[in-house]
Amino acid sequence: MVKDGSLLVGFYGLQPPIGVQFPHFRAPRVGNSDKSSTFGGDWCTPWALKSARKPMESYLLSTTQNDLTTAPIPELVRRLTIPASIGFFFNTMYNVVDTYFAGRLSTDALAALSLSFPIFFILLAMGSGFSTGAGALIGNALGAGKRREAACCASQGLLMSTLVSLVIMVVGYVAVEPLFRLLGATDEYLKICLDYMHIILAGTFLPLTGFMLNGILNAQGDMTTYRNYLIGATVLNIGLDPWLMFGGFGVPAMGIKGLALATLIAQFFGVLYMAWKTRQTGLLYRSEGAHWRPQPVELKAIIGQGVPASLNMMTVALGILIITWFLSHFSKTAVAAYGVATRIEQLVLMPTIGLNSATMALVAQNGGAGRFGRVRTIVRTALGYGAVATALGALLIWFGADFLMGRFTKDPAVIDIGGHYLRIAAFVQYAYILLFVNVSALQGLKMPGFGLWIGLYRQLAAPALVFGLATWVFDFGLDGIWWGVFGITWSAALVAVWYARRQVDRLAGMEVVLDQPATAEV
Repeated sequence: MVKDGSLLVGFYGLQPPIGVQFPHFRAPRVGNSDKSSTFGGDWCTPWALKSARKPMESYLLSTTQNDLTTAPIPELVRRLTIPASIGFFFNTMYNVVDTYFAGRLSTDALAALSLSFPIFFILLAMGSGFSTGAGALIGNALGAGKRREAACCASQGLLMSTLVSLVIMVVGYVAVEPLFRLLGATDEYLKICLDYMHIILAGTFLPLTGFMLNGILNAQGDMTTYRNYLIGATVLNIGLDPWLMFGGFGVPAMGIKGLALATLIAQFFGVLYMAWKTRQTGLLYRSEGAHWRPQPVELKAIIGQGVPASLNMMTVALGILIITWFLSHFSKTAVAAYGVATRIEQLVLMPTIGLNSATMALVAQNGGAGRFGRVRTIVRTALGYGAVATALGALLIWFGADFLMGRFTKDPAVIDIGGHYLRIAAFVQYAYILLFVNVSALQGLKMPGFGLWIGLYRQLAAPALVFGLATWVFDFGLDGIWWGVFGITWSAALVAVWYARRQVDRLAGMEVVLDQPATAEV
């Protein structure tokens, strides 16, 4: 249920690829003059040429290296999925490192981390949803050859993420303690949870800005920057976690607070790196169309795409809260076991999770270019790769469940509960691929509403009904929760396949192919 340049043309005589439209550059104003001109027009100073050089070079390089609308689809899917999957692997390893060291503190600390995750996810859902919406708009604009529109969306998206982070921080501080109490945290258990979340809330701006920067990069087919950031952050986290938690070299032992502080330090350096890489693409330059004052039309478009995506992600967080609430009625051991087991599931899904980002980036640009036949092939190719990878992952979970659980905790009860869940979850892995790839495709086509509705069903309505009946009416115990996850996820996945195929086939049937290369669907 829950998881989750064109200067080179002028200077060196190069010709742009067929179908590429270069951006409309404006030279900066000189003194008090109101004159302005496009690059190569009647009035353009040498200083203006120099100021435009870097974004224009970056644009040509990114366009020729990542032609997402004409290159063979299997090659594109592999090119985008592999770095994205590696990045998500290290993202999960980041969480795994935190889980590992929390388990070395105590079972209470491990349970507190599991309990904090859904609340932290709720606080981030709005920001990450807006980055997904902005990324879809940027990708569609780039696919349609409207680079200035894409640059405006990128800059407005960063303004939006700043505003949302402030709102989340304030609301989070007010709501976090009542939420923890609702989930059954009291006394020392509650204190540990609050110690962790108060520090995380203070740095809300960092992950939200990172999400938006990644959305801008993903829309251009850049999956490597986020991968590099996550690798560096994970390595840094491995050193910071034990140092800040247990102390040493003049630093006092901070316990769970050290875990949270290590997260913020790693995120800070990561955001600096991603901002530098995003600036190199040229989309943040005024000369390419970026606006650093609020633009109502663009903000409205981002909100229109971002709100459904945010609410969809929020349903994921609420779904985690629901399952945690039901599990808390059994024991803290069940909560801790589920937290560890889901980390293992995320690791197993890593080879395929990058398919989501790749699918949305490719569908957004090809949808913007009106190439819906390619969109259909993109979805089918992604699902094919996902089937192979999840089959291998399911075998690993089935045969290695107890061994994998034992790498994170020595508590035999936690290992037993988590291992049993994982053996059931082995049969759910491909359902996640079917669900996520199809929802990502619809998001790329600027149809975010379906993701929200299927999220409401999968995370809220069905769990409340199924888990309630399984535990209170039929008294199936924890098995009722685990098999409930199985049934709910597969039913949602099948509906997503049906709806997405219907929409893509409808659009593909309307497509008029003009001068499309014969190898485009290879």
